[in-house]
Order: sequence, then structure tokens, then C-alpha cells
Amino acid sequence: MIEAEFRPHIGVLAIQGDYAAHAAALAEAGAIPSLVKTPEELRLDGQSLDGLILPGGESTTMLKFLERHGLFEALKEFCGMKPVFGTCAGVILLAREVRNPVQRSLGALDAVVDRNAYGRQVDSAILHAETTLPGGPLEMVFIRAPRIARIGPDVEPLAFREGAPTLVRQGSLMAATFHPELSLDRRVHRLFVEMVKTAKTAKAARAR
Repeated sequence: MIEAEFRPHIGVLAIQGDYAAHAAALAEAGAIPSLVKTPEELRLDGQSLDGLILPGGESTTMLKFLERHGLFEALKEFCGMKPVFGTCAGVILLAREVRNPVQRSLGALDAVVDRNAYGRQVDSAILHAETTLPGGPLEMVFIRAPRIARIGPDVEPLAFREGAPTLVRQGSLMAATFHPELSLDRRVHRLFVEMVKTAKTAKAARAR
């Protein structure tokens, strides 16, 4: 049985990006974070982590690291079993199709993603936009952000920028083209923690 105050163990892929900020945000949102750099670290004390965040960075470099260290296939398997949240470059890794240029991906999220769609580093921006999350407009920090060009029928958009989804959810997967870890607003991380808790509770119920 899962206790009401259960704190899920959620990993953060610690290759590039501000994974320390993600870990801090997870702790504030009620989870126990751990950094992941190897396939073995997807398991904690012999048990698979309850969820995982794929943070920002340079997706091509991240992809090379994953392939070199045997993490790509491990992550692909994890995406099919547990909740995963990708931000910025993490969205590119999760997507079914990547363009500009074409790139290998985990193919877990039913979305087409264009890399660097909003320009270079100097074109980075902080915007506030309406969202379906309670609490009013959401602060979104964009840094060389990708654009979600198309989503499948099972993907729910939660926020937009210029008509393109910036925050989406598909079952136990979530993706944000911005950097929620760089904002003081913890609603996005809290939502993911709740998704992880729900998935854990459902799994425990099926096991009974």
C-alpha cells in the first residue's frame, strides 16, 4: 500500500543541463531526487526509480553519451515502464520524430519536434502564458528551445507559445520546451511528482 505522504524517488539524468536545479525543484515538490549517469543508477537499492527527468543540454552531445555508455536502450526501456519528464533537449530525446536536422530519439512521446526553433542563445526569452494548470499564468524560460510542431491524438497540451504547445502530457510522459527548473514556480515539477505518485499507486493496486 502507498502511504498518502509517500515521497517518490525520482532520478535526474546528470549529463548536461542544470540537473542540480531539477533535483532541488523535485525536493521542493515532495520527491527524493537522485542523479543518474549510468544504467545501474536507474535502480536504487535494487529497485527501479519511480520516475526520471531528462533535462536540457545539447541533444546531439547527450545522445552520443547515452549511446557510448549503454544508457540509450536502458532509457528506452524505462520510458515504457515509468513516468518520464523531458525538458528542452529532453523533449528532443523523448520525441517520436526530430527535425532540423533529423536525429535519433527514444520515440516515446507521440510528437514531432524541431530543434533550435526559436533561434540562437541570444534569442532566449522569459515569457508568461496561460496554462491549464491551476494558479494563473506560467513563467516559461526558453533557452535555444525546440518547438513541438505536431502532437498525436493522445498528447494533451497544457501551455502554448505562439500557437505551439510548450508543455504536454501523454499518459505517464510529460515534456516542456522551456526550463521549469529555472523558475521559482514549482507547479510543473509538482504535477510530475503527482503523476509519479499516481503511477506508483496504480501499480501497487494491480499487484494486490
